[in-house]
Amino acid sequence: MINPLSELFKNNQQWATDTEQREPGFFSRLLKQQTPQYLWIGCADSRVPANELVGLLPGELFVHRNVANVVAHSDLNALAVIQYAVDALRVQHIIVVGHSNCGGVKAALNDLRLGLVDNWIRHVKDVRFKHKAWLDHVPAQRRVDALCELNVLEQALNLCYTTVVQDAWTRGQSVVVHGWVYGLHNGLLEDLAMTCACLSDVSAAYDRALAGIHQRYTDAPAERISAESGSDPR
Repeated sequence: MINPLSELFKNNQQWATDTEQREPGFFSRLLKQQTPQYLWIGCADSRVPANELVGLLPGELFVHRNVANVVAHSDLNALAVIQYAVDALRVQHIIVVGHSNCGGVKAALNDLRLGLVDNWIRHVKDVRFKHKAWLDHVPAQRRVDALCELNVLEQALNLCYTTVVQDAWTRGQSVVVHGWVYGLHNGLLEDLAMTCACLSDVSAAYDRALAGIHQRYTDAPAERISAESGSDPR
């Protein structure tokens, strides 16, 4: 019987050979240490390969992915990754990365029933309900991407309020939280300006990023809609 995955093993062998030829000793060096400066928290979508998007090699980017790039305070998987990245690997940057036309976000926006994952997508629905007053002003054809960006903003906010990040900031460790979005249509990353290097940065960064999203997606005054949405960086 032909192995249906044989092509993957063939590709792996070619990749390993090409990598070793391009950088002799690469794998022996990689075996000895893992010293990434970055933790990427992204969507599990197969169209968003973290290392490739930022041109980093194995060992240079620590990665956690789940449906719709959620950072939930009850998710021990994500929290364990964040804790290991901050406390053991001493990463300096944690980047929450969403992407346009996200299927999980689309399901949350349109109340689609997909099965067990509906319970996970509920976290994104919470973002939708928090910003419902503003989202109602966004043209229907742009609403999914608007919610994608809002979701990045809220998940980055959640990240800032994890005990891991707050403890790191309290002891003076350099950890910077970022919120980015990736465009499937053009292959480009965009900084949403949700950038926090300490607890005192969080409120202003949240307001700045939220105003930027409002400006991109509607012509309505950001201040009025922000108030309607009940935005509150805790």
